[in-house]
Amino acid sequence: MRIVSGRFKGRVLKAPKGQGTRPTVDRVREAMASSIMSAWGGPVGGAVLDAFGGSGALGLEMLSRGASSCLFFERDRRARQTLQANIEALGLTRGEARVVPKDVQVAAAAGPLTRVPFELVLLDPPYKVPADEVWKLVGDLAAHGDLAPFCVVVYEHSAETGPGEVPPSLAAHRLALHGSKRYGIVGVTIVTLTAGNEED
Repeated sequence: MRIVSGRFKGRVLKAPKGQGTRPTVDRVREAMASSIMSAWGGPVGGAVLDAFGGSGALGLEMLSRGASSCLFFERDRRARQTLQANIEALGLTRGEARVVPKDVQVAAAAGPLTRVPFELVLLDPPYKVPADEVWKLVGDLAAHGDLAPFCVVVYEHSAETGPGEVPPSLAAHRLALHGSKRYGIVGVTIVTLTAGNEED
């Protein structure tokens, strides 16, 4: 598993042992990055949330491509150790990459995660996590002001089961489906914040 493009192109990343995580393969990360740039209208240069960090492959890819910072959430100790090792191997500072050892769903429901809203949110949960829980997480982030105007939300899921319909409740936060693609057994759904997240 390697960084596909950017300042860390070609750098090898470690993957956590066991079956608890599912690192995104290189070709899917490359396709996702292209879709993100298309949705955003260019490179994402601001803050990123990698909500289910795992090895950190998704967030580290975006840091390599120009994101200013990435906040990783990872509650599994072994995965977190691997993620931290990958961050250190790339020489990233705490200001650029920070790991939070908490359940992102619980944290997001309790209140804001950051003082600087995210321009990009990466969601790569275990496939056993129900889609409605993932969409609730997105709604919580929007409700607490964690999403910057025109934020792009990328949800990686099983192509077989799909993410289900984007809940109508997300429309209240001006979140709308941008598109969905399939890469073999992997599906990727992109939702965008079409305007500021203030309520009318």
